[in-house]
Amino acid sequence: MGQFRFRRSVTKAALLFCLLIAPAGRAGDGIPAYRQQPGVAGTINSVGSDTLNNLMTFWTEAFRAIYPNVSMQVEGKGSSTAPPALSAGAAQIGPMSRPMKASEIEDIEKKRGFKPTAIAVAIDCVAVYVNKDNPIAGLSLPQVDAVFSSTRKLGRTEVVQWGQLGLGGEWGARNISIYGRNAASGTYAFFKEIALGNGDYRNSVKEQPGSAAVVNGIAGDKAGIGYSGIGYKTSEVRALPVAPKDGGKFIAPNFENAIDGSYPLSRLLYVYILKDPGQPLPAAVREFMKYILSKEGQDLVARDGYGALPAETLQEQLALLGE
Repeated sequence: MGQFRFRRSVTKAALLFCLLIAPAGRAGDGIPAYRQQPGVAGTINSVGSDTLNNLMTFWTEAFRAIYPNVSMQVEGKGSSTAPPALSAGAAQIGPMSRPMKASEIEDIEKKRGFKPTAIAVAIDCVAVYVNKDNPIAGLSLPQVDAVFSSTRKLGRTEVVQWGQLGLGGEWGARNISIYGRNAASGTYAFFKEIALGNGDYRNSVKEQPGSAAVVNGIAGDKAGIGYSGIGYKTSEVRALPVAPKDGGKFIAPNFENAIDGSYPLSRLLYVYILKDPGQPLPAAVREFMKYILSKEGQDLVARDGYGALPAETLQEQLALLGE
């Protein structure tokens, strides 16, 4: 049996991955198609993750084709922007590439009178990217830490040139050029926790405003390295295999390896909603979430380069909507 491991707060949905194996990336068998409902109208504001920005755009366009009387606004500036927007009532849904912190949940509960509900929507691999011309075979997590971190909690000494990672010739003398996200990003927080052992980023990291910007920076910089969701991979970069420890086997960033727990930088992606226990969800929010968790919605997950959820997990998420 596969084991999908998480190193942050574990949701009930995450626990299901200990028992389930799904076809990598694709929306599998047994996922029901979406059924259109009458009279759905209203406004949905979404504020949160940049990683999920493309997916939110795909879902929104497809959903509005079904329900033209639903108005939708999507803002993706980072996962940390979702909790305050939900708390203030400025958004009905908050995409996040990390679980909410306890302090964020508490703030929402104080202001709204109930906790937000986390809905798992996709599987992601955070990839370590290099330029397509870079010949390096892969990196261990301690090597990644030695490149990105000033504190190097995983035990290696500082790495500043590609030659220190085993490259020779003209590559060996090249200084490593580091790209990353800003502190508002859930990917920034996830990578800091897992790849840096909760250490500090180096001051030389070129912080980018979005996931695509990280990949684009590396595409134009032969000495570049950075991290971003696997859905942002292009032909101009390589997503490196990563070994959990020095001397370990390099593991490719794909969804088979995410589900069986072998790829060390795998995670769930979430959409948080405000579900008052005493009230039904607004129809537009309810149907949008049902669409995301349908065959059509999960097909868009796979189209955008992420991993679709297993049918049983989708049913568990649908139950959280209170329908």
